[in-house]
Amino acid sequence: MAPIPLIPLTVATLLSVHGLRSRSLSFSGAVTAFVVGFSILAVPVRTIGVTLIIFYFIGSRATKYGKKRKAQLEDDYQDAGYRSGAQVLCNSFTALLASGIWCLAFAPDIFPWSLVNSYIHPGSVLLETVSYQDGQWCPLDITVSSGLSRAVMFAALGHFACCLGDTLASELGILSSRPPVLITTLKTVPPGTNGGVSLGGTLASLFGGLSMGVTMFISLIVENARCRSSWMTILPSLVFWGSVAGAGGSLLDSFLGATLQRTRYSVDKKIILTGHSAEPDRGRKDTVKVISGLNLLTNNQVNLLSSMGTALIVARFATSET
Repeated sequence: MAPIPLIPLTVATLLSVHGLRSRSLSFSGAVTAFVVGFSILAVPVRTIGVTLIIFYFIGSRATKYGKKRKAQLEDDYQDAGYRSGAQVLCNSFTALLASGIWCLAFAPDIFPWSLVNSYIHPGSVLLETVSYQDGQWCPLDITVSSGLSRAVMFAALGHFACCLGDTLASELGILSSRPPVLITTLKTVPPGTNGGVSLGGTLASLFGGLSMGVTMFISLIVENARCRSSWMTILPSLVFWGSVAGAGGSLLDSFLGATLQRTRYSVDKKIILTGHSAEPDRGRKDTVKVISGLNLLTNNQVNLLSSMGTALIVARFATSET
């Protein structure tokens, strides 16, 4: 059995406890965050884990900002977010999958991915892979394993940039002095409406994606000498695709939210209702109207689909760069 990496184990434990104590995470959220965090942090390319940590701290700070005003706009707003296990998983699944693919392809003996590798048939890998030892090659090198490593790294970037971009757009955009417009009709809607976009929120999403690209760049050149020697070509790609994923992923999330996620509004209380039950308004004394969307997806499902779609698009086009 492969040895348990102690540093990733310690960091994942500290982050989970921090989230639980600060009420950023529920108990199920903390447990899920530990499992996901440890699995990602254990990957030999530390860049993915570092990006996860920065994403967590920026997102948590944005969630806490302006919490009194947010409580006046959404009916079940909870201090500091208080994310459940389902929310944590939906906002990390693509990065977890990318980490697993990378580790199984280039470092299959690393725990906990070695447990998964023991169930995989040796001939199931279709591409010839190169072992990653002591940073002998840059993870963004397109010549390694037909670009597999580069594709997976950019998928992780697309995921984190999309999720942070959407988080900043939602958490900061809702505080804008001007009401948002619905992305599908461009009509003014109440703050907090699924699919509502604003200039401030869009700029925030762009910044979120940009910060993820810069984070990945700094981490790569610090940990890998090969990446450091080609930093002039790496920097533009990471910054560009991070920014595209931040803004574009947030807009994709808004489009899905406006069309496939129902938004209900209490006319009397002037507040967005965020429940997802089939008959949420039975017995209510206040007047409720549907602003937009079909009752097909929850917020978690919208986040999952938008982050996966963004990750796949970024991986595809970033890998085809010359």
